[in-house]
Amino acid sequence: MSDSLLWYTTRGAGAVTLILLSCVVVLGILSALRVRSANWPRFLSTGLHRNLALMTLVFLSLHIVTAVVDPFTHLGWAAALIPFSSYYRTLWLGLGVISFELLLAIVITSLVRGFLGHRAWRAIHWLTYAAWPVGALHGLGTGTDSWSAWMLAITGACIAGVAVAAVMRLTADSADQLASERATFRAAVDRREVR
Repeated sequence: MSDSLLWYTTRGAGAVTLILLSCVVVLGILSALRVRSANWPRFLSTGLHRNLALMTLVFLSLHIVTAVVDPFTHLGWAAALIPFSSYYRTLWLGLGVISFELLLAIVITSLVRGFLGHRAWRAIHWLTYAAWPVGALHGLGTGTDSWSAWMLAITGACIAGVAVAAVMRLTADSADQLASERATFRAAVDRREVR
């Protein structure tokens, strides 16, 4: 594999990872807010969220592997796994490693969610709110195209999408969104028990 092909693959996989991870975060927030419509039921958001998360891991793995084997950077596996251990753009690469490790914790705990329980899984899943901006900062600081117009447009769109979803999450009514459905269900159960 030529050095330039590795370099282009690393750059492209990094950009695609940012886009996919941003979509995963937005869909996760929309799922938590229970956003749905007649044309887009909630289970589609949940399934799409899960599948995009898996696709994000594929592109993130491609990004990491091609960066490690690229002879231009001479990173080595330690730099890809131990934060701030690289001589090459130490801070920015370290942020990328931290983001990767946070995402890895989220994935592993999602796979064993049944053993952890919902509360523990959810607490760990909140790491996404740290992993996404740290990963975005990694891209801005490390990427060779970070300040080119096309990459700024991609990064800006990703930031805007996540920001809008985060504002929706922060301003959402904190009341129980399922209160009326629960009350109806309890009333039906109570009527059935009386008979």
